[in-house]
Amino acid sequence: MEKIALLIPCYNEELTIKKVIEDFKKELPEAEIYVYDNNSKDKTAQIAKEAGAIVRKENRQGKGNVVRTMFREIDADIYIMVDGDDTYPAEFVHQLIEPIRNGTADMTIGDRLSNGTYQKENKRHFHEFGNNLVRKGINVLFKTNLKDIMTGYRAFNKMFVKNMPVLSPKFEIETEMSLYALDKKYRIEEIPIVYRDRPEGSTSKLNTVGDGIKVIKTIVNMFKNYKPLPFFTIIAVILFILGLIIGMPVLIEYFKTHYISKVPSAILATGIITLSVITAQCGVILHTIVKQHKEDYELNLLRYQQIEKLRKE
Repeated sequence: MEKIALLIPCYNEELTIKKVIEDFKKELPEAEIYVYDNNSKDKTAQIAKEAGAIVRKENRQGKGNVVRTMFREIDADIYIMVDGDDTYPAEFVHQLIEPIRNGTADMTIGDRLSNGTYQKENKRHFHEFGNNLVRKGINVLFKTNLKDIMTGYRAFNKMFVKNMPVLSPKFEIETEMSLYALDKKYRIEEIPIVYRDRPEGSTSKLNTVGDGIKVIKTIVNMFKNYKPLPFFTIIAVILFILGLIIGMPVLIEYFKTHYISKVPSAILATGIITLSVITAQCGVILHTIVKQHKEDYELNLLRYQQIEKLRKE
């Protein structure tokens, strides 16, 4: 029999968690609902338990830490992840799990942006700007056209959940999932959903300035980690041009007088161009390592699929 698990990471969501649980129970009565309390200072855990959810605790602060524990501990055929703040309507869950159930997608994404409801409901416009910035960066890097990168409403199959190494400790987890799926060539399908802002009295855990800095770091890191050759090549070219600019007067002087009076400039230019060459070499080496890692991952994924097939038989 197909096993469905609903995963709800929570931190101080006592105003909304009961409604979220009840809404999803109505839509998916056969699903097991797990609420992972992340050191809430209110009655989130108590209310969730009274509402019929399986409540567990994750002491390491941060959504990424919660998701890592969820993925490790829970065994199911279909996984749905949703925030506990009642911003994602439960009625869209059937559309999210259908591609997972029929095998046409490994991860489905609840797309808040295509129909304009996020732009209308969201009152934190810098977060929307950050979302768009990361989305455009990822689409350029991977030559794709994803509409929503940071949505917290997703569904996954078991293969995705049990083979994803969750590294992000906090709210970068959604971006990491999207990057991981694209890089490892998992099948992704976006499902347009309606988004609603938090109810009155419920406060966001996001920090505009702090998360804005994280957005920039995320863009830089994803470029470096997933596309090291173009990343280090760009840096190498910039350094090479800088070295030429500094060293050109030295060269002109030498060709004219066969003498170098600007020794500090000559040393600096030589050092920068040398650094440029080393940076380019780093890009080539890391590109080779990333390629080898992808090959190893594909082989390990094949072994996992074979083991799962034998287990089911």
